Amino acid sequence: MHTCFFCIAKFSFLPHELKTGAAYHPNLPKYPYLCSLQFKKDMKEDPRHIRISEFNYPLPDERIAKFPLPVRDQSKLLLYRHGEVTEDMFTSLPDYLPANSLIIFNNTKVIQARLHFHKETGALIEVFCLEPIRPNDYALNFQQTEHAAWLCMIGNLKKWKEGALKREITVKGKPLTLTAERGACHGTSHWVDFRWNNPEITFADILEVFGELPIPPYLNRETQESDKETYQTVYSKIKGSVAAPTAGLHFTPRVLDALRKKGVELEELTLHVGAGTFKPVKSEEIEGHEMHTEYISVSRNTLEKLIAHEGKAVAVGTTSVRTLESLYHIGVTLLHSPNATEEELHVKQWQPYETALETAATFRP
Repeated sequence: MHTCFFCIAKFSFLPHELKTGAAYHPNLPKYPYLCSLQFKKDMKEDPRHIRISEFNYPLPDERIAKFPLPVRDQSKLLLYRHGEVTEDMFTSLPDYLPANSLIIFNNTKVIQARLHFHKETGALIEVFCLEPIRPNDYALNFQQTEHAAWLCMIGNLKKWKEGALKREITVKGKPLTLTAERGACHGTSHWVDFRWNNPEITFADILEVFGELPIPPYLNRETQESDKETYQTVYSKIKGSVAAPTAGLHFTPRVLDALRKKGVELEELTLHVGAGTFKPVKSEEIEGHEMHTEYISVSRNTLEKLIAHEGKAVAVGTTSVRTLESLYHIGVTLLHSPNATEEELHVKQWQPYETALETAATFRP
């Protein structure tokens, strides 16, 4: 059976109530991989100095499900209530949520972001599309014909020193030549210009035919055709992620219907998960690990519902949580600078914690 970890939180959006910290729970031998959150209302410690070793826990390969169950909502639901751990089926989720709750889903859709090329020498080069650059809007980039630029991770980079990579492919019955040319280095990624010689074909068409779905590396297997359906949530809509918001993979139409019948409101937002989610942490302290930037989109209607809602706000997974938490900091910026630029609205890696530490220092006797 598969076990689902489901995230439930009520949001207040106050900086001095930001909570952080997690540690391995020693009293759960049946779940050696379970981490229990330890919230700190008064942030006396700088979270940048949390040691990565405090998060180590055993996770044997045999405990990792390589494939989902045939019916995704038949996974186990792990419950932690009043200090006790029990199990149920995911179909029972509506029983544990109070009526008048508001549940927020991340409707991002995983793109087939891995492109494989062979050099004339026979060397295999993998180009992993991370983030659109020109144009930098996801929807506009997918609609591009003849040229699109992306920030990419390059597999077997040492074999691609210069020159363009080429691949002859057929899209919608039309043959074309796709080329990839490497540009400037951006940290561990590179600017890559893609060009193709058919103006009737979009970049989205090319990814759909030529791209490979990037499943998590810890599955230790090749991508299969079935992953195109099972590695997407049933409510996925907006293309852009290179990894699925996995907490939502267990939902089915019948579970969503049961939530609605109970009086639970369903809302959506978008966060496109970047490849940084797979980036290994090599530093001894969290401060030494640079986080990637992620694109988020929240409609005005959803914002108004969040503000007006008086019940519990239930976030499906960490991608929804960090989107909701970011709204506070974006709101503060707009309050002080209504004409703030996109760059100024970017919530920096340590900004929420610096705000919390400053607030804690202000109120500390």
